Amino acid sequence: MKDFYQPLIESTEIIKLLRQQRQLKPFCQQVLQKKVIDKAAEERRLTVTPEEIQVAGDKLRREKRLEKAADTIAWLAEQMISVEDLEAGICYQILSQKLAEQLFAKDVEKIFVQSKLQFDQIILYQIIVANLQLAQEIFYEIQEGEISFFDAAHLYDIDESRRHLCGCEGKVYRWGLKPDIAVAVFSAKPGEVIRPIETERGYHLFMVEKFIPAELTPERYQEILHNLFNEWLANEVNYLLYNCKV
Repeated sequence: MKDFYQPLIESTEIIKLLRQQRQLKPFCQQVLQKKVIDKAAEERRLTVTPEEIQVAGDKLRREKRLEKAADTIAWLAEQMISVEDLEAGICYQILSQKLAEQLFAKDVEKIFVQSKLQFDQIILYQIIVANLQLAQEIFYEIQEGEISFFDAAHLYDIDESRRHLCGCEGKVYRWGLKPDIAVAVFSAKPGEVIRPIETERGYHLFMVEKFIPAELTPERYQEILHNLFNEWLANEVNYLLYNCKV
């Protein structure tokens, strides 16, 4: 806590407020997570070099547009932290990433292959209307070439924002769709309009513009890695708490 807050706020008051706002448990869990990571990293002799901290610090300053030393000092003061606090936080982030890599890098590709279908994407268009008769009429009109899918979406969709987008939902993951809808749209051909499907939202007409097969991109690699690491970390914290109770 910065010195100018010291006369106004005591550490006991912070803990009391965290309790009252039911935020103490999440905060304590973060403390325990750090203990687990520090211990696991020490056991594996993982370290962070000053050069790595410098590179990460420079990246942070670019992201925050802290071009001058004075800008950085002002930002640190606003955040109520010191340079040492910032560097310690950066060190912890790098150490966490190194630990995650050592523990689970070998498993990422296997997990990706096992669940590859769930990472498939499509560029999807849809129309939702309130009743089946209208949905069927729109379907047959599109089939007969009397109206395009895009014009029908612009005229009939119950959602105003989707009407303006002519039915475009953009990129959608397979796992983001209900199972029956996923089967229907991923079995269709690009440009094919799917017969009306009923949900609690109404009657849907779908059209797939493009299929995007799953790839293990750097972003997806990190997503899978962090999911594995966070699951491990939660288990380690629970184990720590259990032993403490015992």
